[in-house]
Amino acid sequence: MGQRRILSLWFPRLGAERALRRARAGVAGLAGPLAVVADRNGAQVIVSVSAAAEAAGVGLGQPLRDATAMCPELATVPADPAAEAAFLMRLRRWAGKFSPWVAEEPPGGLVVDLTGCAHLFGGEAALLAQVEEDCAEMGLTLRAAIADTVGAAWALSRHAGAGVAVLRSGDAIEQEAHATRSKAAKRRGWEKGGALPVAGAGAVGPRGVIAPEGKMRQAMGPLPVAALRLEAEAVEGLVRLGLRRVEDIAVLPRAALARRFGAAVLRRLDQALGLEPEPVTPAGAPLHFAARISLPEPIGLLADVEAAVDRLLPVLCARLKRQGHGARRVRLEAMRTDGAVQVAEVGLARASDREDRIRPLLAMKLPDLEAGFGFDVIRLEAVAVERLAPMQHRSPSVSGGGGVPPQDGGLDDLLGKLGVRLGAEAVTRFHPGDSHVPEKGAQVLAAAWSAPFAGEWPKRMRRPLVLFRPEPLGAPEDDPTPPARFRWRRREMVTRFAVGPERIAPEWWLDDPDWRSGPRDYWRVETEGGERLWLFFAHGGDVTGGWFCHGGE
Repeated sequence: MGQRRILSLWFPRLGAERALRRARAGVAGLAGPLAVVADRNGAQVIVSVSAAAEAAGVGLGQPLRDATAMCPELATVPADPAAEAAFLMRLRRWAGKFSPWVAEEPPGGLVVDLTGCAHLFGGEAALLAQVEEDCAEMGLTLRAAIADTVGAAWALSRHAGAGVAVLRSGDAIEQEAHATRSKAAKRRGWEKGGALPVAGAGAVGPRGVIAPEGKMRQAMGPLPVAALRLEAEAVEGLVRLGLRRVEDIAVLPRAALARRFGAAVLRRLDQALGLEPEPVTPAGAPLHFAARISLPEPIGLLADVEAAVDRLLPVLCARLKRQGHGARRVRLEAMRTDGAVQVAEVGLARASDREDRIRPLLAMKLPDLEAGFGFDVIRLEAVAVERLAPMQHRSPSVSGGGGVPPQDGGLDDLLGKLGVRLGAEAVTRFHPGDSHVPEKGAQVLAAAWSAPFAGEWPKRMRRPLVLFRPEPLGAPEDDPTPPARFRWRRREMVTRFAVGPERIAPEWWLDDPDWRSGPRDYWRVETEGGERLWLFFAHGGDVTGGWFCHGGE
């Protein structure tokens, strides 16, 4: 294998051109200059512009009010990072035609390892021309470069031909640094840092940059220091000292450079020059579990839809089993002949790859589908999956009672059916809480996303069946002994007997407003009317204390 070669693709107008592609597809009506707007610190800021908007003077980072004043016909769309990331993923899949090693560089770039692949397309120049032709057909602005390293290709695609950054402030050093002056007379020709050659010069060829093999130092030299992928603070500090180009810092003593600006500057420089390896890690294909059936004639009866599900479900479960995954949410899409899509989605209490766990839940949703003129395509997809951990089931008689207990499938099925009817978050279970405060003695968890508590519950004092916010009693506020008579909820009550006290102090490391009345003495009180109440006397803290009712049975 020859020299390693990297292709960097940068789409500087990705957000705006994605919106224009949707407009051409008829999804939205957009014409003329277009800008993508996002909220930045409470202000509407331009984050992507089309070519027409850029020609009208609209720039990145410009406030929306200034952009509309400069270009009144400017059309705007809100930023959609998730959709742009999905579009970049589709571009990564397209770039796979040139090499299997393609990685994303969010928010608008791709990096392709072309090692051993360029000759299949007639050479690097022909390959780059093919890339540019494909992007032109897709309506995308592209800046591309081929070099020996990821860092060099990234820098050339974004900064080749760009001017050198000059800091315009009172701290700027107008005089060139010594290292820059020493090299100023030697910037002649490609070998000594001159202009970068473009493959196919003098003929129709790609517009991107192709750096010759082994010439990364000369290729990177004229570029601004921002081309090294440095932090903004490091770039600003280097420019303040007059170190504006890569060649200005490449000749400096490494130890002094690292002490002043950190080791990241040296690391990025070494990566760009090929002194430190930087591999291209391609994104793996996402796991996709789905099955579909196209019907020769539209169907509309419930029995026919159930029969289609019975044919699709074994295929879906077989794919889940091969990958060792279980479905947590399953979506059925029934596509009607008029173009509408009916969706039925169910969730499982525990991830499963078994048909008998998924089919009953789908059967509860199928009657809600509106067939209209009939369904001609049925699609079944596991939209949320989890890896299934293997579990060994042993008989308690063999293992002496110490075997692994099987999962409670009946309870999981019940939770799944309740979740379909009521919603997964509406079905809850209790776990013990690590607190002596009565209100925090148990925590409520969604049953579908938690396992039953397997240990023993903490042994605490007996608690009432019902707890509510403390309610004041009509009783003496300065007597800590249980009152013989008191008034609660506009009723006069007589104490029959009282058991206690149980003193509970507030959690001093937390500022709980309900416990600002200080320590409490709890009493279990039964009245002559038969009521069993949980009363406490607050000794007073930040607020006055007294008698309160906290629960009952």
